[in-house]
Amino acid sequence: MAEAKKKSTQTDFSEIKKDLLARKVELEEELQRLYTEKFSDDQVQDPGDQALTSTMESLRSSLQDSRIEEFHRIVNAIKMIDEGTYGICADCNNPISEKRLKLYPNATRCLSCQELFEEGKLPN
Repeated sequence: MAEAKKKSTQTDFSEIKKDLLARKVELEEELQRLYTEKFSDDQVQDPGDQALTSTMESLRSSLQDSRIEEFHRIVNAIKMIDEGTYGICADCNNPISEKRLKLYPNATRCLSCQELFEEGKLPN
């Protein structure tokens, strides 16, 4: 019976891993596009164009940072699946609910610990 449960869990994680790998590829493509995208044609710009270019560069940088952060979380989740530590809360060592993992596959905390973390009651 325990073997059936373990196999079921591995199947669930293989589906999650498949989704994570697909998202990783999407992020790699998006990051490549963001890295090579240009907002100006290197021509002399008036102050309005300079302000727009500067704003677009700032937005791109912010988006790039958030995508890089997500990419690293996904790589970490894939590593945890491979090591057999996936689905275990980093703070309390209890299992993370299957529902939470399906909605947020790179979660490293159970919902209770995540709430405490967001309230500042748990260290980084």
